[in-house]
Amino acid sequence: MNHAPAAAGRRIGLFGGSFDPVHRAHLAFARSALAQLALDEVRWVPAGQPWQKARTLSEARHRVAMLELATAGEPRFVIEDIELERSGPSYTLDTVQALQAREPGAHWVLLIGQDQYAGLHSWHRWRELLAEVELAVAARPGVAPAAEAEVACCPHAIVPLAMDVSATEIRRRAANGQDITELVPPQVARYIDQHALYRAASGS
Repeated sequence: MNHAPAAAGRRIGLFGGSFDPVHRAHLAFARSALAQLALDEVRWVPAGQPWQKARTLSEARHRVAMLELATAGEPRFVIEDIELERSGPSYTLDTVQALQAREPGAHWVLLIGQDQYAGLHSWHRWRELLAEVELAVAARPGVAPAAEAEVACCPHAIVPLAMDVSATEIRRRAANGQDITELVPPQVARYIDQHALYRAASGS
């Protein structure tokens, strides 16, 4: 996907993940980030080969198709396929540096969930990463974000969420033929059903 160089000072949220599948909490986080962090755009970055994921992801074409369905109608949501085009492990620092080189006028805000925040100290060259981006962390209802001490000392914004949805639970329900419509947008639920995604999944 081609992008024009970003205008100077343009604030772009960088929201990476497996999105297997994209669900309502992802969308709620992205919408809240747009409003609370004064973002001009949220760039959704489906992971290529997440080096910390033991589970095999669904094919990229399915994950992108579900993202396209879920984000349609919001022009400030843009799907970024940079990690899908790159071979080897997907390191967020590599992604940020490539985007900075391509769009030097932009200010990047890294959007991560609480689980990612808790494990951020294990990320590849995480100190260099946080020197390049503004950090924003989703806060699930009733659960304060927590991280390793050195990470917790780094400046970060908190984006409260009104819901907590698990992709693992969605895959488990889909594998068992159960209803998932309250967890994902209806068009994504239809896509999962039409393509029989997760039917052979173990729920892992």
